[in-house]
Amino acid sequence: MSHVEPQAGEGGPQGTGRVKPALLLGALGVVYGDIGTSPLYAFKEAVRAASAGGTSAEPAAVVGAVSLILWALIIIVSVKYAVLILRADNRGEGGIVAMLALLGARHARPGTWQALLLVVGLVGAALLYGDGAITPAISVLSAVEGLKVDAPALGHYVVPITLVILIGLFLVQSKGVAFIGRIFGPVMLVWFAVLTLLGIGGIVHHPEILAAANPWRAVDFLTHAGWHVSFAMLGAAFLAVTGGEAMYADLGHFGAKPIRVAWFGLVLPALVVNYFGQGAVLLAEPDAIENPFYRLSPDWAHYPLIGLATLATVIASQAIISGVFSLTQQSIQLGFLPTMRIIQTAQDERGQIYVPVVNWLLAAGTLTAVVIFGSSDALAGAYGIAVSLLMAITTLLAALIALKWGYNPIAVVALNGFFLMIDLVFLGANSVKLLEGGWFPLVLAGLVALMMLTWKKGTALVEEARVALRLPEDVFLERLRANPPVRLPGTAAFLSSATHGIPLHLSRFVERSHALTEQILIVTALYEESPTVPQSERAEISRIAPDFYRLTLRYGFMEDASIPEGLACAVRSGLLPEHFIDDLTIFIGHETIIPKSDHRGMSDWREKLFAFMQRNGERTGAFFCVPTRQVIEVGTEIEI
Repeated sequence: MSHVEPQAGEGGPQGTGRVKPALLLGALGVVYGDIGTSPLYAFKEAVRAASAGGTSAEPAAVVGAVSLILWALIIIVSVKYAVLILRADNRGEGGIVAMLALLGARHARPGTWQALLLVVGLVGAALLYGDGAITPAISVLSAVEGLKVDAPALGHYVVPITLVILIGLFLVQSKGVAFIGRIFGPVMLVWFAVLTLLGIGGIVHHPEILAAANPWRAVDFLTHAGWHVSFAMLGAAFLAVTGGEAMYADLGHFGAKPIRVAWFGLVLPALVVNYFGQGAVLLAEPDAIENPFYRLSPDWAHYPLIGLATLATVIASQAIISGVFSLTQQSIQLGFLPTMRIIQTAQDERGQIYVPVVNWLLAAGTLTAVVIFGSSDALAGAYGIAVSLLMAITTLLAALIALKWGYNPIAVVALNGFFLMIDLVFLGANSVKLLEGGWFPLVLAGLVALMMLTWKKGTALVEEARVALRLPEDVFLERLRANPPVRLPGTAAFLSSATHGIPLHLSRFVERSHALTEQILIVTALYEESPTVPQSERAEISRIAPDFYRLTLRYGFMEDASIPEGLACAVRSGLLPEHFIDDLTIFIGHETIIPKSDHRGMSDWREKLFAFMQRNGERTGAFFCVPTRQVIEVGTEIEI
């Protein structure tokens, strides 16, 4: 584990100096797409909950809801995430996977506290998949529902229109988002400007809503409304901060400074002003509770606003989809998921990837959510519980990182304990929505967590089996001397998952063919617990025997491991002579997993699940960018 000193979260692309406008625009589109579209549904759901489902809003409920949302944005997003959590970076990268790498939980031994921490962290990562299925559904639905404000008869078309938009969104993922990405920022800039103007219009007409700036208005309403109404209101108000976790997840793309400047300089003021404006509308028109956001705008602007809102929610959906792709890539490279086909959609920009399997599984989950729930009101019950649990896990992991970095334990426990208490309150409030739909993202997250934990355990069992079968280097060399094989011209590179011993497919190849090339390389590609590895540290080589070498290539968990690129790097560094890669054949072990029924490793059904994932994973050669014409696979059966 590489030691990473505590930083101020400035290790990303823009750590010091002036903030580039391009980074600010990019952060608006990618980081704040989700939370930026929350005004479409969050305030409406909070007031409906506070009004116990009534058709008109009570003034106390309106002011209480605005006050609660305001202070949730300040405490959870502004203080916890923007000021504190962004400091817990792994050389500029953020997210749950980066946290697990910082804590060294990846190689935890079973039965240790780090092993428990790994389980908790993987559950947190899996929750992002549940969030990724719900966010596009509720965002696009809430935008399209604006059609019902002027034309209630169009209500029957909301779900079909939403499905068409979402299907189109998932279809274009394979084309890459380079073009769409260029318009993300400017569109969201217009969106936040419109949010601000609409909110100002409402506040000017009914400035008494400004009383909601007093936090005691929220406290007073919650303490007198009864626990059932209070919990429902807390759970609904939490929708206003969902998407705040993207600040940390996207830290590596933009850096902490642009993210903070965009939040405090534009996003937070626009959101607050709009929520106050919606509150002002409801104070004047209590029956506007059905859709206070669209009631903020003049009649002539409804349809243009629906178009802009739909575009903004598509951008928010694209951001969460791209985030899930990135999380999948990191999880694969750190050994939490099987290898999958990952397509780079932009050669000159890191992070522009497409993962076909994940795209269509996510599409299935999102479209199912739209069909099952049918409206943003119904989906509000499913939304929030996964994010609130993820935020609680993030707070816990951040506390452990702070302790590891040597911060004062009393200060860490006091500060993170305060935020964890708030997270748990919101989690408890959202848990009452479990039967209303909260089960949906939890089921999705549970399935992903099960696959992650099964894959992690299964790969450990396979490695144990390999160790038992793998020949030590001295034994293998002695066998070669005792029974010399036929020497063939050229170089053979044998890919290996270990940094010692002889790969199974190398010993099996010699055993069955009685032949070996003149030059031999054992190549191991390792993913480090840091985002990137400098080119100067990419390759290490050790000599096993004359013309017999072990080459170790190191990559960060945000990089693609390319064996041809690593070999070329070794040649450029002078570690390998160039003729080693002129006539190169790469041998890869093709392992067939045979589940055993002795229950020593995992239960039968989990072993079968692992074997299924292993069979259907991406081919090793393709994953490591090896040209097909250079690959020879050697089969081995391994029992677990």
